[in-house]
Amino acid sequence: MIRSVVRGYGAALPKRVVTNCELEDIVDTTDEWIVQRTGITQRYIAGEGETTASLGEQAARAALDNAGLTTDDIDLILVATSTPDNTFPATAVDIQRRLGMEHGYAFDMQAVCTGFVYAMATADLHIRGGMARRALVIGAETFSRILDWKDRTTCVLFGDGAGALVLEAQEGEGTMSDRGILTAKLRSDGSHKEKLYVDGGPSSTGTVGHLRMEGREVFKHAVGMITDVIEGAFEATGTTAEDIDWLVPHQANRRIIDASAKKLGIPPEKVVVTVDLHGNTSAASIPLALSVALSDGRIKKGDLVMLEAMGGGFTWGSVLVRW
Repeated sequence: MIRSVVRGYGAALPKRVVTNCELEDIVDTTDEWIVQRTGITQRYIAGEGETTASLGEQAARAALDNAGLTTDDIDLILVATSTPDNTFPATAVDIQRRLGMEHGYAFDMQAVCTGFVYAMATADLHIRGGMARRALVIGAETFSRILDWKDRTTCVLFGDGAGALVLEAQEGEGTMSDRGILTAKLRSDGSHKEKLYVDGGPSSTGTVGHLRMEGREVFKHAVGMITDVIEGAFEATGTTAEDIDWLVPHQANRRIIDASAKKLGIPPEKVVVTVDLHGNTSAASIPLALSVALSDGRIKKGDLVMLEAMGGGFTWGSVLVRW
């Protein structure tokens, strides 16, 4: 049985760090208020010359170096983003150009904060279907450029960055001890569109627009939706919360992360949390968190790792992977 195994990882962050204290000079907020409600202490904000594509390229190069591979070894580039450099072509194609790769194929995946989970699941299907041997899966965002910096309820939450994984086709025995992606569960429900959206776009307004969010409504749905797809993964694989070595959630809000882990019975020491360092980087948050936990040695070969996210739409999903 073919499995999509993680071969390498990488990350990229903008140069500028913006602390909560700096935001106190921009909007009516305080460091204490932000930390208490979100767990965020700082975020990275893209500057001149730093774009979704440039950050994605840096993360991709780091992942290739970590894997000991070159672009000659890659068949597919899949970029999860809601903040592309251009309406078209896809940011993935631009990154392909930046990497000097003229073979294979590349496209973007748009599922907002769940984008990286959707992209992992999609790349897995392409690999298991024989269309690609190796894939670069990238989550890259510059959410700072769609924020209303006068809206204190949203501008304090988000940051910019990129993370990437290299997935490779390897033969497994078809058991839960195999390395690689073991299962993925994806969901969406468009009836919640108005709770988290951007109020602009090429077809509707001809503008980029700004992010708008009903924070309490998002929080109300988040924990139930997240646990739903994680329990679905457990059911599909015959595993339980006790089998999980690491939960790597979308880094949106510390309270959502803590509540979800508690409901699932996953102890805090098994949860990777980086929201304090990066803020909510949407589709980049899971690969950035993975990069931190892999770099510091927490996640090791053979570990069972659960990835989960929820985003605008609503979209939500999980991926269970044996490292």
